[in-house]
Amino acid sequence: MGVSIYALDDDEPEIDELAYVAPDAVVIGRVKIGPEASVWPGAVLRGDHGYISVGARTSVQDGTIVHCTAEHPTIIGDDCVVGHNAHLEGCVVEDGCLIGSGSVTLNRVVVGAGSIVAAAALVPEGFIVPPGSLVAGVPATIKRTGVDATWTQGAVRNYIETARHHRRGLRRIG
Repeated sequence: MGVSIYALDDDEPEIDELAYVAPDAVVIGRVKIGPEASVWPGAVLRGDHGYISVGARTSVQDGTIVHCTAEHPTIIGDDCVVGHNAHLEGCVVEDGCLIGSGSVTLNRVVVGAGSIVAAAALVPEGFIVPPGSLVAGVPATIKRTGVDATWTQGAVRNYIETARHHRRGLRRIG
């Protein structure tokens, strides 16, 4: 079962041997994926204009788009969960964050450690999310601070186990 991993000119993705990249995900160019990270079906990580980094134990869910610019890499820290159909572009997501399904996080955004970007939120260019905050809305605003995001640790552990299960048991039948 082939995975869609592509070099672009001399830029080859660096994928840790303990990471899981689903067969229908696409990884192109200057992309680094850390140990026990997972990239799920339909996700596209395109490091063509700049650099993308996905930290250890971070999951990038189905249908998510991760891109960057020459000036603004996209860096996703350790122990993060990036929800289904999210879009991250030229931003920094610090450790332990949850990026909600269908949300958009744009250039020069910094999502502080342990923060939550709500589903369907639009985090506009240059917005700074303080550590431990919840942001929601279009455009996103800070809804709460002092969020205890340790509950994301359960989701992180779940996706590590799910990736191991897929690595062992996924097989194409048609």
